[in-house]
This record gives sequence, structure tokens and C-alpha cells, in this order.
Amino acid sequence: MISVIASIQVKDGQLDNFIEIFKSNMPAVLKEKGCIEYIPTVDVPTELPPQELNKNIVTVIEKWQSLEDLMAHLSSAHMLEYKEKTKDIVASMTVKVLTEV
Repeated sequence: MISVIASIQVKDGQLDNFIEIFKSNMPAVLKEKGCIEYIPTVDVPTELPPQELNKNIVTVIEKWQSLEDLMAHLSSAHMLEYKEKTKDIVASMTVKVLTEV
């Protein structure tokens, strides 16, 4: 199994717009071969150190059956369309692709 943690920083004032676009794409992603989990999340203030809060970051938690399934996901038509729709509202993104040890 492959886990993915994607941190997407959206431009100021664009969080609601981004979440709307993201959630409209979710049904297609969840139907993909090998998709186990695909969840957008935002920070929850807890006062736990060393938590860093950022109101403009959406962290996506994903689980895939295999790396091949993840790679197919990234090049799927609906993901290419999603990237086009969000290109002007995403400031930056980092991705961690993980496997259990």
C-alpha cells in the first residue's frame, strides 16, 4: 500500500474556491482503480507544540493499493482537468509518497 500526504498552499482568499473544485473531483478519484482513501483536511487549532497552523493549506491524505495505481491517478483525465482549474489559485505544493516499514 502507498500513502500520500500532499500539502497544497492556496492563495489568499481562494480556500473555499479550491475546496469546491477539489470536492467536485473526489467522486471520480474515489472510483479509480486502487484508490482506498482520498481526503482533504485543514488545520485544527490545538495548542499542541510544535503544530504549525496555516489557514491556506489543504492537506490531502491518500491511500493507494500500489504505486502503479497512484501514477495512473496522476495522469487521469479528471486530474489533468483539476490541475488546469486550480493552477491560478494554488501557490505551492509538496508531496510525500510513503510506504509502511
